[in-house]
Amino acid sequence: MKVASSHLSYCTNIHPAETWAQTAAVLQSHVLAVRDRLRASGTLGPNEPFAIGLRLSAVAARELLEGNQLAEFRDWLEANQTYVFTINGFPYGSFHGTRVKEQVFMPDWSDRARLEYTKDLFKILAAIARPDAGASVSTLPGSHKSFERDESRILEHLIELASWLDELAASTGLDFHLGLEPEPLGHFENTTETLAFFARLQAAAPDPELTRRRIGVNYDACHFALEYDAAHDSLEALTRAQIRISKIHLSSALALDPRDPSALAAIRHFDEPVYFHQVLLRATGGEILRFIDLPAFFAAADLGEIDPASFEEMRVHFHIPLDAEPAPPLRSTSDQTRAVLEWRRDHLDACQHYEIETYTWGVLPPAMQRPIEEQIAGEYQWVLANS
Repeated sequence: MKVASSHLSYCTNIHPAETWAQTAAVLQSHVLAVRDRLRASGTLGPNEPFAIGLRLSAVAARELLEGNQLAEFRDWLEANQTYVFTINGFPYGSFHGTRVKEQVFMPDWSDRARLEYTKDLFKILAAIARPDAGASVSTLPGSHKSFERDESRILEHLIELASWLDELAASTGLDFHLGLEPEPLGHFENTTETLAFFARLQAAAPDPELTRRRIGVNYDACHFALEYDAAHDSLEALTRAQIRISKIHLSSALALDPRDPSALAAIRHFDEPVYFHQVLLRATGGEILRFIDLPAFFAAADLGEIDPASFEEMRVHFHIPLDAEPAPPLRSTSDQTRAVLEWRRDHLDACQHYEIETYTWGVLPPAMQRPIEEQIAGEYQWVLANS
């Protein structure tokens, strides 16, 4: 949907689907049900087009590009008053019902398979995106720190994509842009590392202006909150550095006081085996201690290798529905998401793509689960109320 000059969607990565047939079924059932719920509540006008934040696996993308599938999908979008302006291209393969964790970073940007997959996503957008909405794809922040990849290969593939996108834009008239999504323990993860990475990218690019136009940041409010980076300061720093804000993910993380034993006990209910739940603890002096996942944190605490009570704040990478705070003594970082929306009000031209991205519905503790369309509609209403 349009919100002032911006486009707002929710990411369909919340729905399990790995093939194109499964994705099409999700669109026909859950996505249209969300649209209808928003229309019934008056949140979306009766004839207002509904924006879809599409998630396609590599398999689904290849299948969609075969035969008449893409033309049929374009017709379906028009017939149902829907449109696609963005695709989540972070998860290449399976994203539900199995161990995802580090697999979500594979293949990374040092692998040509990641480049070709991303090109497929843009080919799809070239056929279905509306000229007035632009077309973005979000992706991983190059790699994961633990992989220790050769950054020169990452830069090489991103620069190649930028040139390819510029040619595609010239032939279609669409504004294509890729958003690299900083994440805790990613190849670059916070504001400082993001600024440094993009400086290296521009230095390596034969045409820095072209690269700047086509390669930007997907700013995930949850991820930057995990890094204790204040939203206003972070977004201002990125724009001052002329880094394009390709898309903004509206999302929240878990937060707690690690000096509270009841909070540490409560967080164990969020330890599940599918996704990475990175832990970042901040000491009084501002130092940050990182753990790759909740089990690693619990092991260190249980063995006495760290004393959680020596830290003033703990944040956990577990996406929490925007409109639903966890029960005390836990809380969320929704104040940081509000700060992003406050920044947007003063910078309407800085970013036109916004996406609600709470993909954790299937692994939320039972007390936080609601019917999925109810949750998504509630998140839309929260965003609009805080915009």
